[in-house]
Amino acid sequence: MLTVSAAEVKGHSFSKRFLLGEWREVVDAWQLRDWGAYRDVARLGRKTRIGGKQREVLWSIFERARAQLTAEGRVTLADVFGRVTDTIPSEPARLPYAFAVVDEAQDLGIAEARFLAALAGGKPNGLFFAGDLGQRIFQQPFSWKALGLDARGRSFTLQVNYRTSHQIRAQADRLLPTTLSDVDGNSEGRRGTISVFDGPPTIVKSCRDSGEERGFVGRWIAGRLRDGVRPNEIGVFVRSEAELPRARAAVEAGGSIAAELGDADEPADDRIAIGTMHLAKGLEFRAVAVMACDEDILPSPSRIENVADEADLEDVYDTERHLLYVACTRARDHLLVTGVEPLSEFLGDFDNSRRGGGNR
Repeated sequence: MLTVSAAEVKGHSFSKRFLLGEWREVVDAWQLRDWGAYRDVARLGRKTRIGGKQREVLWSIFERARAQLTAEGRVTLADVFGRVTDTIPSEPARLPYAFAVVDEAQDLGIAEARFLAALAGGKPNGLFFAGDLGQRIFQQPFSWKALGLDARGRSFTLQVNYRTSHQIRAQADRLLPTTLSDVDGNSEGRRGTISVFDGPPTIVKSCRDSGEERGFVGRWIAGRLRDGVRPNEIGVFVRSEAELPRARAAVEAGGSIAAELGDADEPADDRIAIGTMHLAKGLEFRAVAVMACDEDILPSPSRIENVADEADLEDVYDTERHLLYVACTRARDHLLVTGVEPLSEFLGDFDNSRRGGGNR
């Protein structure tokens, strides 16, 4: 953690938010230990440009932060990965594993990627990665190539979707560009993707107030249960914990019991899962309701307010849009998206057939 005292260095005008971001995403992530390493590092993903003199001042702050952490006997998660990486033998014959398969690769951080690169020992086929750039919601982009993980010309995009109906996939894809690229130039095209089954149309509902939203979602849940969908096959997701009461009230309005998702526990068979969009990652339900997509909730106002530089706003909007995409694509057969007017600007792209609210 970058302490306040470390930031109290004279001769700079950087905000504490900027300093913390620079520490987390550059200095600590890349495990920079001296001035020369920080001077020469490529600050990929950091939009604010800084000159040589500014870097010198910044390094004096980060050097002090490192000294404080050492004096207090504290380490960061990146430190832990770095130390483990340093213990991996360099000789291929002594590597602990012959191969590694990595899922959700889009959410790897720099420290984790460096660890995997060391684990592969430079073998050309030592690692297999599976991921989706459209679901990158946790990490800032960085160069895999700089860590020895060069996937250029060695990757391909799966274009058959077995999990989500054509209607849901086509609707959710409108949230993302037709082509997504990483900083190394690898591209992932979304055109030509097909789903192997059809389903009912996605419903987008604009509500006057939270009471109308609660009643509409409750009736929708009751309808899915009458159709034969089991309670544990239904999920209700919101942007943050602050909106969870809206989700719980909607489930109860539908005559069911809500169970809040945790990091490990799964809801009982007779309960409907509710949780934040981040917890939706990796899950699957026959029916999903994404609630509280209000203008002042999505994208998250707190994330926008905490942006250290206006140049970083684009990244915030992109990850917020990807977060909505992740929540919507947890649905296999039925998808409902609701919000209280005025709705999130994202819903204009998500459902470009919607005109001034209403129900489709």
